[in-house]
Amino acid sequence: MVREDGKRNFALRESGDDESSVFSGNTPRQAALKAARRLDDVGDSEAEAERHDVRLREKGTDKVHIYEAWAWEEDAPDDKPDWMPDEITKANVSKEGIEHIEE
Repeated sequence: MVREDGKRNFALRESGDDESSVFSGNTPRQAALKAARRLDDVGDSEAEAERHDVRLREKGTDKVHIYEAWAWEEDAPDDKPDWMPDEITKANVSKEGIEHIEE
């Protein structure tokens, strides 16, 4: 379901039907990128980052968006604000498809 501000909520599906976290975004990809930045296994570079499957169920629908996701740590830019840490986590995702769940 779409909120007033145009964002949609996506529940991260882990083993089975366990939905542990909710990410919001205008698109499923935006929510998948947020989920990917929170992966436990973060690589030293994009090329070395391990790929993981991320499954996001769009709230209010039966759609499950499936992404291949990976994340890595990188030095923050030189012109970073004071509050930003020296190392930041970056992520990327690749859409694998959509499944429809039957309830």
